[in-house]
Formats: sequence, structure tokens, C-alpha cells
Amino acid sequence: MATITAEQVREFCALLTSGAMQDDPEAQIELISSLEMLKSAACGVQAEATMAYDAARRSAQAAAGVPAARQGCGIASEVALARKESPHRGQLHVGFAKVAHAEMPHTLARLKDGSLNEFRAHQVARETACLSVEQRLFVDEELCADPTALIGVGTRELIVRARRMAAELDPAAVARRALQAEADRTVTVRPAPDTMGYLTALMPVPQAVAAYAALTRDAQAMRSAGDPRSKGQLMADLLLVRVTGVDLPDSASIIEDGVVPAPAVPVTLDVTISDAALAGGHAPGEVRADGVAPVVVPAEVARILVARALAQGVGAWFRQLYLNPIGRLVAMTSRQRCFPDGLAELLAYRGAGICATPWCDAPVRHADHITPIDEGGQTSADNGQGLCEACNHAKQAPGWRQHVVSQPRERHQVETITPSGHRYLATAPAPVGWREPRYIQLGPGRYRLVA
Repeated sequence: MATITAEQVREFCALLTSGAMQDDPEAQIELISSLEMLKSAACGVQAEATMAYDAARRSAQAAAGVPAARQGCGIASEVALARKESPHRGQLHVGFAKVAHAEMPHTLARLKDGSLNEFRAHQVARETACLSVEQRLFVDEELCADPTALIGVGTRELIVRARRMAAELDPAAVARRALQAEADRTVTVRPAPDTMGYLTALMPVPQAVAAYAALTRDAQAMRSAGDPRSKGQLMADLLLVRVTGVDLPDSASIIEDGVVPAPAVPVTLDVTISDAALAGGHAPGEVRADGVAPVVVPAEVARILVARALAQGVGAWFRQLYLNPIGRLVAMTSRQRCFPDGLAELLAYRGAGICATPWCDAPVRHADHITPIDEGGQTSADNGQGLCEACNHAKQAPGWRQHVVSQPRERHQVETITPSGHRYLATAPAPVGWREPRYIQLGPGRYRLVA
């Protein structure tokens, strides 16, 4: 059996991207189908390589005397970096690779022959996670041993089949899983386009349906009484009012463009905007809150947010962010006297509130020393970065190294070297109003650095 190398894969990728496209429509469809099969096969090989690397790294860590509880630390983050995905996704990929190798060989085979794509294979693994190894092997054989049995089967149908078999084989385990899921109920928030946000509540079906029915009933009653707002607007406003206790705005308070504004709330919302844009300029701003990724907004929207906060009496705080001549964020004022807290906030702002690890979208939770203190690292902005909890723990594993590669006048850049020797460069996102620095000619032999 021939050995697969990364160089061979890169050469094949170059062939795919540089080859000429056929003119025959039927051949084009055939190419699309074959490429989809190739994607699935690549995911299957990735799973096998992930399993092999996990075993090799754990063996090396054990030989190096790493405690058993710490063995495997950082492997998921290495896989995530290699796949250009978040550490959470890396953990899912490592988990699936180990499960597929030991407990779901037919699912892995169907992934490699293109009968399943990676998403569907992960769904089958998820729906059977509560079963014993023997039961999982049985479901794997029943569902995926025959490739022809998967022809025309959609994702939802496949999930239903796996779920039904799990319930038949071990109803007690499925019931325990449902109880555990109920214990995992939570509320999350994430940004949406146009300075909006998704507030999501994960709860058992009866409670979710009851909450939705109550909001729908009351919104429809208000609509019947003549309120001009849509049912969706009323449901959103009623939810906010009942959760926070703020007053529901009068439907008569319609602003100039015919829209009833959402209820004002006393919440800290960071609006980053230049002084020129605040005074009427056009440079965009950023809006963010604790635990929420920043959203780029037009200057006019940022000005409206600040004006509404002042006009509606909920308060507004202004914070100064200091930039160097080419726009790099270098300092800011702090509401607290303790300098480390202010420095931690500066690191979070410099990274736009997002973990500094490449491809990680998690919010900043830890202020981290790039060069550790015990190796001579300083507690400074240049040697600091904002990381999520998972990435900060991953870099503590043996073999991880980081160092700053940017100059003081450049955007902050950090190079990460993983235990396998691979290097990944992370560049701090551009601040609001950033322009790539360049030199312009003022006259013969005269230049000026501008941003």
C-alpha cells in the first residue's frame, strides 16, 4: 500500500486548481459529484490521521513523564490549527476520529467512499454517544454497513434512524441523556447583522413552547388593540420587558422613519469610534459587549446609539483609545485604578474581544503572557494577548512556544509553534479606521509614512 504524503496532496490540489474546466455540461455535473466524493474521502483520511497523531502524541507525552491526567492536552488545538478551525471544532474532530476508529468502522468507511459527508457522520456519532461500545457497533453495522442503504437518505432521516435505534437498544440511556440535556439548559447571545443580536434560550421543549405561546398570545392581543408594531417586534419587546423589568415604549413614540424603537436598557455597550466620526465623519465604528463578538457599524449608526443612550436617560460612558500615528492601538483610559485590569481590557480591545489564536472565534476570557514570566516575559501590552480559556490551557502543554514577531509600529503579530513544529501566525485585527501604512511621495526624494 502506497504511503500518502502531504506533498502529494498539495500537488493534487495544484492540479485541481490549475486545470482547465470542461465545456460539456454533463461532464461538469460529473465533476461536481466526484469532487463531493473527494471531499468526503479527504475527511475520512483526516480522521484516520487525527487518530494516529493523537496516539503518537500521547505515547510521546507518556514517555516524557507527563502525568496521565495531562496527557493529550493541546492535541485538539493542534488539529484545529491544522484544519484552520476553532479549538472547539478541533475537539469534536479528535473525538469523532477516536470513536470512528474504535466503535464505528462502517461509518468511517462510508465517509471514505463518499456515501456520507463529514457532517452526517458526526451526527450519527452524536446520536449514538449514550450507547455502550457493543450497541454502538451494532447501530453502525445496521446503518452503514451497506453503502446502497444510504442512497437518497437525507440528513434528517439518517438522524431519526440512529435516534430510533438508540432508543430501542437502551431506552434507559436515552432517558438519562435527556435528563442531562435538561441540566444543560442555558441562554447565549451572539451578534447578528446590522447591529442586532441573537438571544438564544436552550431549554426543554415544554418550557420553550410555553414561553413562545405566552409571547405570541400577548403580542397578538396588542396587535388586535391597534398597536402598529409587528407580531415579531412585540414578542421581542415583551421578552425584553419581562426579563429586565424596563418599561415597554408607547406605540405612539414613532421616530421619523416610522419605526418604534426598542425599549432602552441600562447596559454597558462599548462603542468604538474615532473623534472625527463622532463629530460627523464617515469612518465606521465597532459595537461590542462582554462575551459578544464586535460588530462593525456605519458611523451614523454608532452616533445614533450614543445619542439614544444620552436622550433616553440610560447613561453613556466614553472611553479614550490611543492610537499611534499609523493607527495601532497602544493604550486606553481605564475606569479602574488597578493597572492590570486596564491592561487586560486593552488586550481584549486590541483583539476586538476575540481570542488571539488563529481561527478561534471564542470571546477573550484570559490575559496571557506570550513569553511566560518564568522565561523572562514581561507584563506588558507587547508581551500580552487575550485568549479564550481553552487556548490558554492548550498552550501550557509541553512543546508549545510563542513569540512576538511584529515591530512596535505594526499591528500586533504572534507566531505559535506547536509540538509538531508547525508555525501559525496571528495578526491582531485592524482597529476602527485602520488603513494599511504606506509611503507617499511629497517631492523629489521626500516621502511620508501615512495610514
